[in-house]
Amino acid sequence: MKNLPKLNWGKSNGLIPVIIQDFKTNEVLMHGFMNKAALKKTLEERRVTYYSRTRKKLWTKGETSGNFQLVKEIFVDCDLDTLLIKIRQIGNTCHTGKRTCFFKKYAHKKRKTNQSALRASL
Repeated sequence: MKNLPKLNWGKSNGLIPVIIQDFKTNEVLMHGFMNKAALKKTLEERRVTYYSRTRKKLWTKGETSGNFQLVKEIFVDCDLDTLLIKIRQIGNTCHTGKRTCFFKKYAHKKRKTNQSALRASL
């Protein structure tokens, strides 16, 4: 992890999105943001630290709950502006007590289409 490429911090005011994924199951657990200080702390401690856009400060996942995220691998996307961090999750990820923050499934409802109105709009 010492060989991370130079990241593009300029696109989002010094922040980069971070996708957190379970290293064994590949399940997406959460999404957050890091600034340079959060990434530095994450690399040093091997526990994921984020930058809170709301509180304007660093926070390490698990520092109050004990549900730490232990870094296994870090991937950088092709534009060098997003990280994918594979972790071993201690406890649950979500503050709601769920394993993942992505537990609300979008249920797309089928709508009856008025075919003649659709054709008329084309």
